[in-house]
Amino acid sequence: TGSKNKMYIGYGNLYFFFDRANITKAFMPNRELTSTESYYATIYSSGKSKQYYESTTKINFNYNRGSGSNDNNNQQYYEHNPYGWNARMAKHDMTDGWDLPPDCQQEGETFFGIPLSRKSDSKLLTTTSFQDQFDFEYLLDRNFTYMKKFGTNHGWLVGEELGNGAGSIVDKDTAHIPIFYTGTTNPAMGGISLEDLIKIGKKIDFGTLYIKPAFVFQDDDGSIKLQFEADANSALGYLYSNLCKMIGISWNYESPFNDLGKYTNCAMHAAGDRAKYGCGPDNANSGGFCPQMTLAYRVGFQSEEHAAAYLDRCNNYVDYWRSLYPSGVAVGTSAFCPDGGCLALFLNRYDIFYVFKPELGGSWVEFMGGSSAPTISPAPTYDGGCDNPHNMHLDKCFRKKHARKASSVAWDSLGAVGQLSIFLLAFMASTLTMSIFLARAKRRRRDGESYLGFLVRDLQGKKKKRKKLRKKVGHGTLDEDLLSDDDAFRSVPARPGKSDRSKSSKRSKSKSFRSKSKSKKSSPEMSLDADSVSEKSSRSRSQSRSRSRSRSKSTKRNKKPSGDDGTQRRQLV
Repeated sequence: TGSKNKMYIGYGNLYFFFDRANITKAFMPNRELTSTESYYATIYSSGKSKQYYESTTKINFNYNRGSGSNDNNNQQYYEHNPYGWNARMAKHDMTDGWDLPPDCQQEGETFFGIPLSRKSDSKLLTTTSFQDQFDFEYLLDRNFTYMKKFGTNHGWLVGEELGNGAGSIVDKDTAHIPIFYTGTTNPAMGGISLEDLIKIGKKIDFGTLYIKPAFVFQDDDGSIKLQFEADANSALGYLYSNLCKMIGISWNYESPFNDLGKYTNCAMHAAGDRAKYGCGPDNANSGGFCPQMTLAYRVGFQSEEHAAAYLDRCNNYVDYWRSLYPSGVAVGTSAFCPDGGCLALFLNRYDIFYVFKPELGGSWVEFMGGSSAPTISPAPTYDGGCDNPHNMHLDKCFRKKHARKASSVAWDSLGAVGQLSIFLLAFMASTLTMSIFLARAKRRRRDGESYLGFLVRDLQGKKKKRKKLRKKVGHGTLDEDLLSDDDAFRSVPARPGKSDRSKSSKRSKSKSFRSKSKSKKSSPEMSLDADSVSEKSSRSRSQSRSRSRSRSKSTKRNKKPSGDDGTQRRQLV
C-alpha cells in the first residue's frame, strides 16, 4: 500500500504467475533491454538472422522423451502412464504438473471429491462450512513449535493466518479429499465440458460416502497429508470404480463406456483401474484410489525429533477420531448435505460448482442463482416415470416423493402472526381451565386430599349423577297416574269436616316436617353416598304417603254419612 509498492505494482506491468493464484515476479514497463534480449530482439532488423540460421544445425533436446524430463528417462513419447506424474510442480493445483495423457493438450483443475472445509471463502455456495465432524486445527503447527519453514510460498491449506511465517501467503481453507481428476473442461483441447460432467454425476447411483481417518504422514515431496482408509468394498470405492469405467482414459486395451457417449482424454485415471488396485493393506497399491487430504506442501521441520513429535501428536488425535467414528462418518452440516455423504464437483481446490446427493437423491448448483436441492429439471425422460430410480433426481419426482403433509402446509400458510395468535389462544384457554379447576378444588376438596385425588373423585361423581338422572326419567314417580280412585283422592265434607281437615293437615305437616328434619340431619354425613341418600328419601316419602292414606281411611270410617252425595266434594291431595 506504500509509495514504494506502487512503483512496482501498477498499470502496464508484466507479471510471472507461479500458478493461478500467486505472482512471483513483476516486470516494470519502459526499462532497458538486457544484452541478450537486445540481440534476439534486433536479430532481424540488424540483418543477422540468415547467419544465425546457417550456423544453428543442432538443438540439444531429446524429442523421444515425454514431459517430465529426468523423471521419465525410461518413458518414450506417447507411452503415457496415467499414474507417473511429477508431483513437485505447481503444488497449489493438484492436477497441474501431471504428465498429460495422449491427445490431451491442456492441463485442468476439475475433479470429483468430498468437501471438508469449515471456513470456505468461495462465492459459489451460500454456506461457508461443509462439515462439522472434524476440526483440523488440532493437526496444524501455527506457532512453529515443530516446523521450521514451508518449501513453497503457501502455508496451511486448511486456513492460513496472517504473519504465520515469512514468505507464506494467507491461504483460504480448501480442505477436501480428491477422488477422481477429470482435467480440463475444454472439449477442444481433449477435455470434457462441465455440462457433460454433471450429466455423468447424476447417472451414478452411489451410496452414502463414509470416511474414516487413518494416520498423518509426510510423503516423499515433504507434504503433510491426512490419509483416510481406502476400502475397495465401500461406497467410496464403488464410486471410484464406476468413474473409471465411465470416463477413464483408454489404457491397456480398456476403454470407457457410458450411455451418454461423453468421454475425455485428460482424465488422470485409466478406464481399467479399479478401487481394489488402490493404496492400503488390502489393495494392490498400483492404482489411483487413495483418499488423502493435503495439509501443507513441502514442510521443513527443525529436526527429525521435531518431525517425529509432530506426527505423534497428530496421530494421537487421529486415534481419537477413529474411536469416535469406528465405522466412519458421512460428513455434512445442517445447511450443507444434512444427511451426509455427498459428492462435489470442484472447479478447482477452492470452488465447488455442483453437489450430488447419494442414492440419486438429487443435485443442485447455487452459482449464478441456480437451484437448491433438487435441481430444476424437465419432466421424467426415462421409462417408468418417477418409479424409475433414474428419474428421482428430477424436480417433479423429488416433489412427488417428498410431498408435504396438509397440516404442515396449513400451519405454514398462517404465517408468523397467525401462528402466534393460535399459540396465545391455546395458552389462554389452558390457563383459564387450570384456574377454574383450582377454584373448584378449593371449595370442594376434602381435608388432606390431593388435587389429583379430587380430580378423580369429581369425575366419578359426575358419571354417577348422569346415571341417576337417566334412572329417574325411566322409572320415577312421574309415570304414576295422577287421578287414581283411592290413593290420589280423598273425599271430605264441605263444611263440617273443616276442623278435622285442619287437624289432620297439621299432623301430616308436623310429621312431614319431622321426616324432613331427619333427612336433613342425615344428609351432612360424609360416609353416605348418593345412592343411600336417594333410597332413604324415597322410603320416607312412601311412609308419609302410607300414613296419610291410613288417616284418610279412618276418617271415612268415623265420619257419619251426611245424606246426599251431592253435598260432598272431592279434594285433590
